[in-house]
Amino acid sequence: MTVLAYEIMTPSIKAVPQSWTMDRLARFLTDNEITGSPVTDDDGEIVGIATLKDITEFRWNATRSDADRHLTPEEREEARRLRMVIFEEMGKVPVEVRDIMTPIVLSVDEKTPVRDIANIMMREHLHRIFVTNDSKITGIITTYDMLKVISDEELTQRCADND
Repeated sequence: MTVLAYEIMTPSIKAVPQSWTMDRLARFLTDNEITGSPVTDDDGEIVGIATLKDITEFRWNATRSDADRHLTPEEREEARRLRMVIFEEMGKVPVEVRDIMTPIVLSVDEKTPVRDIANIMMREHLHRIFVTNDSKITGIITTYDMLKVISDEELTQRCADND
């Protein structure tokens, strides 16, 4: 018997509002020992996902530029100084989750076979995917949940029996 999404998903989803600051998101993710969270709009609808990677990329991009390699050492130093001034000023205005989130929400139905989910996650380079029932999000599958399929002998056998 095929292993389906609803059998391995995590049904409790910890979502954050898009109006939260990036710093509040970072604390929330750290406090809950998770690396990403769905983002909701004012009506509670999921509009994206925000991850530790999004926070890191925002901070990294604020201080780095690939264009630097075409500059003289003096120009590079001046560009670095200007970026730091801009980054410091940006720090005075709180960056909201809506500014850094990924607005694309990929999902699978509760009855999707785990093998199909694994293929989607690998093809799209995802660490998490939402699970739906009648277009409503009912859970989330993470790479950790996928590892349960390997560590649980019964689930592993069920997957192998379908090949």
